[in-house]
Amino acid sequence: MPKFVIEREIPNAGEMTAEELREASRKSLEALENLGPKIQWLHSWVTDNKVYCIYIAPDAETVCEHAKMANLPADRVSAVRRMLDPTSAEAV
Repeated sequence: MPKFVIEREIPNAGEMTAEELREASRKSLEALENLGPKIQWLHSWVTDNKVYCIYIAPDAETVCEHAKMANLPADRVSAVRRMLDPTSAEAV
């Protein structure tokens, strides 16, 4: 199934308290439970004013539906086409 990067613009995200982060996580998990096994949250990175999330889903529409159900922004949803890491420099 495809992976997606979701960019969420959340002012002062980096200053969110542990409780605020737990609540956002709870909302996301509730929405995932309602959508069933067709979508999975892998992990997220919190920066100063954005949160970047990695999801596995059948399509971008499912990712957007999850965001609406969780009341979270999904300002940009991008399909991951390839993965690049240090081992990419190695000869095959």
